[in-house]
Amino acid sequence: MAVRLFEGKDHAAAYLQYRVTPQELINIVMNYMKKKTPNQLNLAVDVGCGSGQGTIPLAPFFTKVVGTDVSLAQLEMALTNSNPPNVSYRQCPAEELPLASGEVDLVTAMTAAHWFDRPKFLLEADRVLRPGGCLALLSYTMDMELEYGDISSVLNGICKEFYAALRPLRDPYIGSSSKKIYSDMFDSCPYPDKEWNECFPVKRVVPLSGYIGMVETFSSYEKLRIKDPAEAERLSNDIQSKLLSAMKVSSPDTEVTVVVKYFYLLARKP
Repeated sequence: MAVRLFEGKDHAAAYLQYRVTPQELINIVMNYMKKKTPNQLNLAVDVGCGSGQGTIPLAPFFTKVVGTDVSLAQLEMALTNSNPPNVSYRQCPAEELPLASGEVDLVTAMTAAHWFDRPKFLLEADRVLRPGGCLALLSYTMDMELEYGDISSVLNGICKEFYAALRPLRDPYIGSSSKKIYSDMFDSCPYPDKEWNECFPVKRVVPLSGYIGMVETFSSYEKLRIKDPAEAERLSNDIQSKLLSAMKVSSPDTEVTVVVKYFYLLARKP
């Protein structure tokens, strides 16, 4: 079975505001495609596209890009973007794509495939991919790190408190490690031509409040916010106060470098 989350309008808005656009990973995907299947970049499908952070950056490379998501709130947020004319969105489950068999050049899912009915999704991706088409699945681990002067290790000790408080609220469908989910999908993918990278760090300079906002988009934090809004707010404020104190600054607009640890699988359909 698949799991439906991220469907509230406030959560979708936060997702658009705080989630990282993984341009570096998209460049890796496109380099892989150009190496494996040059001159066949007609249609890309971004499954579980959310508010479109990974959909729009595909537009320069393909004739047409379709973002799909089961959440209407996420798609409504995606439509508030400045979308290029070759980008469109459709509401549908990941396991039932409204596309013809063999018409897609790239099927990708960015920080979403762990929520799918994974065996059904892999079969559906295989159905819509043309021979030589590519599958690209990427996500990141929960343990983002901060870099700030010479106190990065101190800050990351505080960040670990944040993650430890949220860990018991992780959805049982994804278990303790989403990386293992993707590793298992890599192993089960029948395509002989495939690649796995289990740690590709992406760095972004953001306000400290932006880091807090990123963690607040996690499904585990959203679960806490729904269950006990006061406790969720107290946790965020406590972590932010500890980080500000360690940094010896008062403004949450103070910039830090966030290190997001991505992993990915790439595969080419024979």
